[in-house]
Amino acid sequence: MNTIDLNCDMGEGFNTDPLIMPFISSANIACGFHAGDESIMHNTVRLAIQHNVAIGAHPGFADKKNFGRAEIYLPLEEVYELVRTQVLLLQKIASGNGAKLHHVKPHGALYNMSAKDPALASTIAKAVFDTDHNLLLYGLSGSHSIHEAKKMGLSTASEVFADRTYQNNGSLTPRSQQNAFITHSSMSITQVLQMIQQHTVTSVDDQKIPIIAETLCLHGDGIAAVAFAKSIQQSLQQHHITVQSMQN
Repeated sequence: MNTIDLNCDMGEGFNTDPLIMPFISSANIACGFHAGDESIMHNTVRLAIQHNVAIGAHPGFADKKNFGRAEIYLPLEEVYELVRTQVLLLQKIASGNGAKLHHVKPHGALYNMSAKDPALASTIAKAVFDTDHNLLLYGLSGSHSIHEAKKMGLSTASEVFADRTYQNNGSLTPRSQQNAFITHSSMSITQVLQMIQQHTVTSVDDQKIPIIAETLCLHGDGIAAVAFAKSIQQSLQQHHITVQSMQN
């Protein structure tokens, strides 16, 4: 029987979190820098505990104006502190609520930049490792994020996306392009099943590219996020694919 972790970015100030949480197995919780604050972090952690969902830190650039989606070029030592500070904060909040931190998934521009930049990916991996070497690092399937984390000795989760389209090199289509998003649940489900069952994804140019699908992301700020979460979970169930968080 196939299994997949279904994760969602949460704690970012959207009112869909309580509606999506029952359908997922991992939550990536904003740490107050690109979105959210400590109160929201506490509430989201408690919501995850209530639904037996694995708790992850979702560190991003300190840029609420752009929701952490604008590229910012910082010295690597500043990136290290940026990530470590946010992971430690959520780790403390999780512990205060009787839970353990499970994983770390960088957010937005930090995620996309590290996927392409081995030095940045290595710095993020070191920040996570130095905080808690038992944490999983979530990164784009086939990217430097995964390779550098493995070199560091971290366990990883190769991530694929339910609501985003792909380029021929395995990267996500930039959000600035009109075809970046999948907005119909039927198209999303077709892509999800292909990634899990066939270990490939079809690019926007109709090229089949190999992919490793260990954790599947659904964005909580999408227009149809709740409907997507429900339909994807139901479809996985119908195809005998179990939704569960990864072991670390």
